[in-house]
Amino acid sequence: MSDIDDKIRKAFANKDWNEHRAADAWQIFKVMGEFVEGFDKLSKIGPCVSIFGSARTKPGHKYYKLAEEIAYMLTQEGYGIITGGGPGIMEAANKGAKAGGGKSVGLNIDLPFEQFSNPYIDNDKIITFDYFFVRKVMFVKYAQGFVVLPGGFGTLDELFEALTLIQTLKIGRFPIILVGKSYWEGLLNWVKTSMLEEENNIKAEDLDLCLIVDTAEEAVKSIVDFYSKYLLKPNF
Repeated sequence: MSDIDDKIRKAFANKDWNEHRAADAWQIFKVMGEFVEGFDKLSKIGPCVSIFGSARTKPGHKYYKLAEEIAYMLTQEGYGIITGGGPGIMEAANKGAKAGGGKSVGLNIDLPFEQFSNPYIDNDKIITFDYFFVRKVMFVKYAQGFVVLPGGFGTLDELFEALTLIQTLKIGRFPIILVGKSYWEGLLNWVKTSMLEEENNIKAEDLDLCLIVDTAEEAVKSIVDFYSKYLLKPNF
């Protein structure tokens, strides 16, 4: 028996290692439980748009007001609103959905800071997740479009997750609207000059997967026009 084999044997015989393996096995059921709850609740909500942005944006800020306005206008077009369920842009979007009489969904995440559910989510449409990856599946699977306002790493994570899934044909194309030209143009310029022109890491047509706008009217019109232009309907 080699030294490596002996180390592996001792590791498997170790009580703590076995307890760790058992915990991993049970964790699978917890992940499954989050998927089951999410699929069960969200399969009933009808067509929705996911709205993303910073949890740190305060009421009264221009982007808070803009998120609220966009959500309200989308409800008038028959869409419900899905957010991350927390404060900031998420709160604003749920507030706009509630004011518009639309469905207001919150996919909350259990974090040690920042995140708490806002009061504008429908009581039967709030789900709290432990796992970011499960939560991101729900954002994509049950949304007919993404509206992305200024935010931090989490917002960028959700944006590029959607772009990657569409680019690789893992999901069908849907509208991705970036709101706030002054915030997003620098990022998109870098994508164009560095990713595309310098390194050829994407195709030119990948730049068309998202659209930058400045107003609520432009954001909502882009989603409505997308489904009209391609003779598509929301997926419910």
